[in-house]
Amino acid sequence: MKVSKRDLMRFELIGLEVEVMPNPGCGNIHGLVVDETKNTFLVRKGDREVTVPKSTNEFLFTYQGDKVQIHGSEIQHRPEDRIKKIR
Repeated sequence: MKVSKRDLMRFELIGLEVEVMPNPGCGNIHGLVVDETKNTFLVRKGDREVTVPKSTNEFLFTYQGDKVQIHGSEIQHRPEDRIKKIR
């Protein structure tokens, strides 16, 4: 069963593979989400970690083989509040 965008927005995103869609300010970022705040993701890219702002970026998450694209402004909540706010 394919995961829906709404369902993924309610899941724990730490630990998922993510690709930041091409953005002139961020370049090509693809890696593992290692931390999340209200406004940013910390993404492990190779041997370094990159802080990526949510509000100005589009993210392509991979969850159990399915790819789901989400704009950062849609999930700009604290992780513990996102689950309650996304209905």
